[in-house]
Amino acid sequence: MRHTLNIVVLDRSSVGEDVSVEPLRKYGNVTFHMTTRDEEAADRVKDADIIVVNKTPMNACTLEGASHLKLVCEFATGYDNVDLEYCRKRGIPVVNVVNYSTAAVAQHTISCVLYILEKLRYYDDYVKTGIYASQPRFSHFGLPYYELDGKTWGIVGMGNIGRRTAAIAAAFGCRVIYFSTSGKSSCGEYTRVDFDTLLKESDVITLHCPLNDRTRNLIDWDALEKMKKTAVLVNVARGAVVNEADLCRALKEDQIMGAGIDVLSQEPINPDNPLLQIRDSSRLLITPHMAWASVEARTRVVTETCKNIEAFLRGEPRNVLNP
Repeated sequence: MRHTLNIVVLDRSSVGEDVSVEPLRKYGNVTFHMTTRDEEAADRVKDADIIVVNKTPMNACTLEGASHLKLVCEFATGYDNVDLEYCRKRGIPVVNVVNYSTAAVAQHTISCVLYILEKLRYYDDYVKTGIYASQPRFSHFGLPYYELDGKTWGIVGMGNIGRRTAAIAAAFGCRVIYFSTSGKSSCGEYTRVDFDTLLKESDVITLHCPLNDRTRNLIDWDALEKMKKTAVLVNVARGAVVNEADLCRALKEDQIMGAGIDVLSQEPINPDNPLLQIRDSSRLLITPHMAWASVEARTRVVTETCKNIEAFLRGEPRNVLNP
């Protein structure tokens, strides 16, 4: 290993400019790129000892010329952009950051449910447009809203985020049930049910599962038809877990009460996405894939990446994806 390491950060913008990445400088000479297009990657990493990346593809095409490369660090948990087998064959460990956004995503999940359930956009607008000031009564409750206490909260995917969300839901007085998309969940704190049971019994359904062949289009028209008409759906997993055209139809036809969506099948959102037809924010809340991105979570990404590098320099495996 050369004395001074060359560290190339390909996706600096992925942690936000309000979060410092200066701690990385203590491990070598660091070159920061805010974003990197696929065709720029090979040239930018050719002299790198360590690459820090989020979305840029890391494969034979982009890494072939990086003859000094010793470590690839994901600035995230996901690693779909990396060819793990190629890196393994070259003896290049790939590491990621785990569990850094659990609190943030669970918090956002709850926020979405409360926003839809309590019709907060409608009531805020009611006051700020001056209608409330002109009415004769002290109160207004023109759109019905409901308590969580006593309701059934269904969770799809009982990993770290699912469990954190379940604990918060239980604290609100909800009965929590869950469906394991892999069929391998060992969580004994809550009742595991089959998918149809979860759809039919849940007042709230929140999605926290990975995207794979089992979960793609899991929430389609058939599933939406089985849900309660008073149900709220929240997707903080991956966009393609929900069939967006079917969800749009379900909202238009009052098949479910409302939905909160933080992830989409194409990001940034395609201008032709059918969900953009739903303009009523008391029925549909869409946020731009930011549930994970609290200041604390993004700071943890940098801190944990530094710990991954330190462990590698000590010769200790930490969060290695391709041992």
